[in-house]
Amino acid sequence: MKRRTLKRRTMKRVSFRQELKGGDRRSIGNSNRVAAAVLQQPRRAVELIQCLWSEDPLVRMRAADAAEKVSVSKPELLNLFKAELLGLAEEATQAELRWHFALMLPRLPLSITERERVRCTLRRYLTDRSSIVKAFALQGMAELASGDATSWAEAIDLLERACRRGTPAMKARSRQLLKQFQKP
Repeated sequence: MKRRTLKRRTMKRVSFRQELKGGDRRSIGNSNRVAAAVLQQPRRAVELIQCLWSEDPLVRMRAADAAEKVSVSKPELLNLFKAELLGLAEEATQAELRWHFALMLPRLPLSITERERVRCTLRRYLTDRSSIVKAFALQGMAELASGDATSWAEAIDLLERACRRGTPAMKARSRQLLKQFQKP
């Protein structure tokens, strides 16, 4: 009797670029799936980070969303790419990239010099046309200040000014953040 050898069906892994492309700009597409894949397979973080430089703005936007989601639970996975992320954050003009960087960068372990670099980037984001970028830049400034007494006063001042003169999104975010600062 002949023995049959079963061929293993190997499923080709879909690239993150493929997962993140197509569809509508108002959709996050498969960014949740990509973030979950990176959290389960940290070696794929490099593939995700490469997508931030894609020619396709949808891929860049969704890669930033996925990277920001990774930074919530495992910021150390992005630490190897910190220099590249800081550089891209400074150069980024796409609003969706900026708002994700504003939330992501303060979560990374930063040296004093890097903290100041992020602070400068976030100050520039406060002049962006996008109200969402401005609101998230305030959030980022507040997060940086929570771990750094020297920037505490600046963050409080920015939040108070935004409460008075900011866009509706900035006012709402600032009120929330000021409440957090006032908690014991």
